[in-house]
Amino acid sequence: MSRGSQPPPAATNGGDDGSVRIEQARKLPDFVQSMNLKSVKLGYHYLITHLTPLCLAPLIAVAIVQASQMNSDDIQKLYSHLHHNPVITAIVFAALAFGSAVYTATRPRPVFLVDYSCYRPPDHLQVPFHSFMEHSRITGDFDESSLEFQRKILERAGVGEETCVPAALHSLPPRPSMAAAREEAETVMFGALDNLFNSTNVKPKDIEILVVNCSLFNPTPSLSAMIVNKYKLRGNIRSFNLGGMGCSAGVIALDLAKDMLQVRRNTYAVVVSTENITQNWYFGNKKSMLIPNCLFRLGGAAVLLSNKPADRRRAKYKLLHVVRTHCGANDEAFRCVYQDQDEESKTGVSLSKNLMEIAGQALKANITTLGPLVLPISEQILFFVKLVGRRFLSQEIKPYIPDFKLAFEHFCIHAGGRGVIDELEKKLELSPAHVEASRMTLHRFGNTSSSSIWYELAYTEAKGRVRRGDRVWQIAFGSGFKCNSAVWKALRNVAAPPPPTSPWADCIHRYPVQIAS
Repeated sequence: MSRGSQPPPAATNGGDDGSVRIEQARKLPDFVQSMNLKSVKLGYHYLITHLTPLCLAPLIAVAIVQASQMNSDDIQKLYSHLHHNPVITAIVFAALAFGSAVYTATRPRPVFLVDYSCYRPPDHLQVPFHSFMEHSRITGDFDESSLEFQRKILERAGVGEETCVPAALHSLPPRPSMAAAREEAETVMFGALDNLFNSTNVKPKDIEILVVNCSLFNPTPSLSAMIVNKYKLRGNIRSFNLGGMGCSAGVIALDLAKDMLQVRRNTYAVVVSTENITQNWYFGNKKSMLIPNCLFRLGGAAVLLSNKPADRRRAKYKLLHVVRTHCGANDEAFRCVYQDQDEESKTGVSLSKNLMEIAGQALKANITTLGPLVLPISEQILFFVKLVGRRFLSQEIKPYIPDFKLAFEHFCIHAGGRGVIDELEKKLELSPAHVEASRMTLHRFGNTSSSSIWYELAYTEAKGRVRRGDRVWQIAFGSGFKCNSAVWKALRNVAAPPPPTSPWADCIHRYPVQIAS
């Protein structure tokens, strides 16, 4: 349950009656107006690494145009010239062969998203607010101040009445055992994978790369080993298990799978993103550790990636970019989402009051690096000129805010909490429609950690909004502190209504809903 989530409100004791007041946490800084040249240079470095195909493309286009204008006499003259100059002919063909070999060896292999599946918990695991509060009171672990604090968080966080928690937490008393945690992990991962294999008709033994991420539950054998054992995957599979990397770990796992697909031809890779709640529910009274109880809910996703050229026809998306930002060198950022024990030695994840400020700095660096890769050249020029002017001429020059709506049709902002979504909508000047998928995912499923960006994409698809050529921006925050982005291009229309296996299949007709302020 890592926790790139909604920042904790500042909890204070009230007056003499002992009531609890929740003060508004600090908002995101105006990061768009304070982007620095260092991050811009990094973005242009990404651009330069792909300079070879960018330069070759116009040259090839010019050659094709010239060749199309040649008549039979021109072809005869060219043949005669080459026939009588064997040295020139050999040099030309050697140069062509060398150039083709270099281009083939250096160009990145395309990575296709064939399909993905999000786990939909059964209805009997839903936890309405009144059940949540009654259950919390009956356990006897929380004092009245903590109960009131959780009630107010539930009312303000944007989480709905149909979110789910694992079966072990529905028991009285709760049973956060190792066996129950394994049961949760197996139910979520296998549920998502079964649907994925059925919908794609891919056999488990065809999978050559497996990447699993889960922050707070890392048993031995690992979660990836549990999947290998369940589906009897091949003995030479490249399997990885990522732990402790937060809500943005899904993009990290995706990046690792992408890198592996660059060195292995005609390969399938599966990425499984989940979080485990059973053993990570907090049963104490420290306010900053109670917030995850109110936000994090049951969920997970499995994604099938391929670099097989034949899969382009059936794939939904092509991966364009992955940009990762890590602020862990800063001590304050490193500790802003921190697993620890309270004064009573009860373990929980604490969210610091300056989480929003740190998230803003991470996002600032991430989108400044991403901008040169995705923004139209007109936006890049305007932004860069204003940035250099402010840096070297005068700080009074009004900064230019890039319009990321020109770069993307769909936004999947990690559903960490209402506050994060609100602030990104404001700072990036997005419309309510752009953040609808994030808000509705938070309402229906809660914060499912690293898998939330897939529930959001599933929502967009279920609404029938994805068209061929559309670009999708997935962005997530996580402990460490990290901000990671993935950019996709739709290869085909995704028609509504959603398939029965979609997590939104039985409820998309009810959304969007009005969320009380």
